[in-house]
This record gives sequence, structure tokens and C-alpha cells, in this order.
Amino acid sequence: MIAAVLGSGAWGTTFAQVLADAGCTVRLWGRNQDVALQITTEHVNGRYLPGIELPESVTATTDVAAALDGVDLVVVAIPSQSARATLEPLRDLVPAGAVAVSLMKGVELSTDRRMSEVVAESLAIDAGRVAVVSGPNLAGEIARRQPTATVVSSSDPQTAALVARACSSGYFRPYTNADVVGVELCGAVKNVIALAVGMAQGRGFGYNTTATVITRGLAEISRLGLALGADAETFPGLAGMGDLMATCASPSSRNHTLGKHVGQGMTLEDAITATGGTAEGVKSCRSVLELARSVGVEMPITEAVVGVLHGGLPVDDIARGLLARPQRSEGVRGDA
Repeated sequence: MIAAVLGSGAWGTTFAQVLADAGCTVRLWGRNQDVALQITTEHVNGRYLPGIELPESVTATTDVAAALDGVDLVVVAIPSQSARATLEPLRDLVPAGAVAVSLMKGVELSTDRRMSEVVAESLAIDAGRVAVVSGPNLAGEIARRQPTATVVSSSDPQTAALVARACSSGYFRPYTNADVVGVELCGAVKNVIALAVGMAQGRGFGYNTTATVITRGLAEISRLGLALGADAETFPGLAGMGDLMATCASPSSRNHTLGKHVGQGMTLEDAITATGGTAEGVKSCRSVLELARSVGVEMPITEAVVGVLHGGLPVDDIARGLLARPQRSEGVRGDA
């Protein structure tokens, strides 16, 4: 099987390795000529994935037409808010019958579209030809071939099965799931919750606070997902609690790291620079909140993150605001 991976950052390069280890021939596409040349000739990506030797079956190019020529899989690993602008010019280059795979985690600003919807619309392909990969997938650990599992979701079971076969290896275990809505919302909102956890830890709060934000964050994700027709079984699984735990707990999570910088007093601009990579939750938090409001779902943690990052709310007001909310039962449905 031949795969093109659009995006030569850490996660795109790591997933290229996963596909190659599973037996695929992989072409990485990116805009940086030096990175592409180094991947092809030295089999390393020193800029985004230092210290990792890539399989010889992974090559890279800045020529997107060459990358897409005759491929079976088109894997999209670019920043979510630039996905549509990047993909629309490529729709005539995608081979008929090729399956698209979204590694992106976010909700598009201004449209509130999930990433699988953006991919299908931008490439003008049927939703059944799009799959989503999501779960506790921290790139650095997977690149070192540490064991992990993930979820491959598609509205078409054959598409999900094909992608699962393409990325299954001794250290990367895919499970299929038909709940595309739930899987994608888990992936998008967990970044926002990780920002909140990082902010709390940056203020010096301990494990009780962390556990509170994570579990109430899962309740927010679940409420939004259920309102949009997701399957309740998705949320305690790999794409839900699994991904949430990894992203909120790991110091290698960019969203967690950026939140911690903000909690320690950095401005958003300085925190972005210090983090040194794309933290999807910074932009997606606004589109997630817009989506929640459109369906009448309260998401106080998400609202607080938006307030701190984009509305001038002091970080210390997050905890006070959450703890001052009216007392209710703990259940997911209807509570906040």
C-alpha cells in the first residue's frame, strides 16, 4: 500500500514511520526543503523528531503532486485551522478511490466543522472515504516505538478496516469505531482541557485540582458529544479518557505545556514561542465553545480557557469561577 502523509511535523513524521513499519511505502510532503532532503537522504527529521531513525521506505518531497501520485491513502497531519486552505487546491490530485485519513484534532473556526468534514469538503470526496485516527498518541513515545493503542473511526466499516490494517504493527494497535462524531470531539476538546490542567499546574495547584479538571473535562466532552449524537461508549474509551489522560498528564503535550506557561504568568504570545510548536487548543477552544453554544451545552472549563487566552480573564479566576457554580449532581446529562 502506498501512502502520502501531508505534513512533515512531529506527528506526521511519526505516523509515516508507523505506516512504514506496518508495510506501507510512504511519501511525506512538507514545505521545508531542508527537512524533506534530510528525511530522504539521512532518514531522520532533525527539526521535528530529533534522535529518531526513520525506515528507508519513508521519503519526503516538497512537490505535493509527486507525493500524491498513485497513492492509496492520503494522511492529513497539518494544523487544523489551515487544513481547508491547504487541501482545496489538491482535490484534483487525489487519486480516485483513495482513502483520506485525518490525524488532526480540532473544530474549524467560523464553520464549526469537525476535521473529517473539512477533509471531505475540501477534497470533494464522500464521507465514507474519510477515516479519523485518534487516541493517546503522543508522537515522541510512538516514534520510539513504545506500545500504544489508537482508534480508527469512519462511517464506512471497510474504510476503517483498511486504515487499521495499514497502520497495525507490533507497537501500534488500532481499534475500529463507527462513532466519528464522538471520536473527533474527544480529540478536539481534550486539547482545551489540557490547557486548563496546565494553567492550574502553572499556578502551583496539585493533583486534586488536576483530577478535578480532568474528570469534569470529560463530563464536558461527553455532554457536547451526546448533544451531537455521539455514542456514550466512546468517552470512557481510548479516544476519550485515554487521550485526555495522556494529553493532560504528559509534559511533552504542547497544549499542557502552553497552559502551564500561561499559568506561570506568560502572555499568550510568549507562551506560544516558549512551547515551540502548534498547540491546537489555543484556536480550537473558541470554535468548540461556539459549537457548544449552538446546541445549548454548558462547558464552563472551555469557557474559562477561552476567557483567559482570548478575553483577558485572570488565570486565578478559573478555579474560583468553577467552584462557585451552583451545586448539582455529578452525572453527565444536564449538569455543568
